[in-house]
Amino acid sequence: MKNSPPFVLASASSARLKLLKSVGINPIVCSSNFDESQITETNPLKLVQILAQCKAEIVAQQYENSLVLGCDSVLAIDGQIHGKPNSQAEAIARWQTMRNNYGTLYTGHALLDGKQQKTLISCGITKVYFANIDDQTIKDYVKTGEPLKCAGSFALEGKGSLFIEKIEGCHSNVIGLSLPLLREMLQKLDYSIQTFW
Repeated sequence: MKNSPPFVLASASSARLKLLKSVGINPIVCSSNFDESQITETNPLKLVQILAQCKAEIVAQQYENSLVLGCDSVLAIDGQIHGKPNSQAEAIARWQTMRNNYGTLYTGHALLDGKQQKTLISCGITKVYFANIDDQTIKDYVKTGEPLKCAGSFALEGKGSLFIEKIEGCHSNVIGLSLPLLREMLQKLDYSIQTFW
């Protein structure tokens, strides 16, 4: 196993940072500020992988010989791709579609190893089942502001967990970063997760 280089998170997401810290990785944080609107891919799996790679590549230019992780999440419901809602009205409308329904959450992971000049791209996929909540509850939840910060209009690690009935797949993937998938990607690059502890 190789010694671990500096680990850089190419994301401003506090939820992703918290996940990494919870497993002993204390990354350098550097947001890519990538303009996502320039990518027009309609397949959710391909979309999140492209976005994750673009974010990681931008940040990797500033951090040579480092491991750079880029991530991106979207929620697909009935074939429609959803990122962060742009307004309270959009978040309310989305929750009215989501309630008593399920969505598939895709999180793209791009791990760039500057030392070995290698790039791994993967995607975590998790099914999320939503409770049948009434309009007033939806409005009250959206008023908290939490749904406006998240792909899919809910935060599993926050108040949104009250309205999630079941999850099929990786729990941390829904928060924005699949920890088991990250461990596998590090192993493929010949790094052990323990070297970050």
